[in-house]
Amino acid sequence: MRLDRVLRIVRLDLAEVRRSRWMTVTLAVYGILLGVFLLVGMRESAILGFTGLGRVLLNFSNALVLLLPLLALSVTAQIIPRAREDGTLEMLMSQPLSRGEYFVGLALTRMSLLIIPLLILAGAMAVLAGWAFGEPAPWAYLGSLLLASITLIIAFVGIGLLISTTCRNSARTLIYTLAAWVIGVALLDFALIGVMLQWRINPQTIFTLAALNPIQDARLILLSSADPELSILGPVGFYLTNRLGTTWLYIICAGWPTIVGIATTALAYSHFKRTDLLG
Repeated sequence: MRLDRVLRIVRLDLAEVRRSRWMTVTLAVYGILLGVFLLVGMRESAILGFTGLGRVLLNFSNALVLLLPLLALSVTAQIIPRAREDGTLEMLMSQPLSRGEYFVGLALTRMSLLIIPLLILAGAMAVLAGWAFGEPAPWAYLGSLLLASITLIIAFVGIGLLISTTCRNSARTLIYTLAAWVIGVALLDFALIGVMLQWRINPQTIFTLAALNPIQDARLILLSSADPELSILGPVGFYLTNRLGTTWLYIICAGWPTIVGIATTALAYSHFKRTDLLG
């Protein structure tokens, strides 16, 4: 694998991103979310429960955790089927370019263009903290937000690439994308609540079941940063803080989504290298 060829694919994909303007849309979505929560927070409405910057960041981060998986899936799952249908893949594979170089270039581009706006957003939030609320920037919480968001992006970019390389039909790819997002956001929550209501399960098992979902891992990181005692989680929170500890909680909740992302990306890479790309 040659680095110069990978960088050429990166430049080619960046040009495609500029044409489609999904980077601009991503930044606009982040900005709209931040603006909405900022304006509501500045009103300091006791009815809505907003009491300043801390509450704004907590609600914004919870919305972001739901949005990021959908963004990551939407910008990766359609790459290979679309390139196959419009002839781009056939043209590129006729060049002195390996499948691995093409795949790595696409994966690096899409992952970077999801993470870079988050870094810009963290800087903007630090500036707005002083302007809107006259408070110092909550760097610890911003760091936790970035950690949770980046690991979530890694996990769902990998899942999106796996869908992209294993599904040949664009319409079916869209269905799989929505199914993966709904399962991560809603169905696993409902299934876990149903299990808890049906049986008395110890906190260790509940945490294990929840931690298998990368979205729940991101939520746990954010909750631990906002409330180190995790009192909102009841017995599970007591177990996490007193038996597991904050350090191990962060390691598990950041490590598992990263492992999921690496594993699914590796599976997608393996399938892409050995499958019939044009058939």
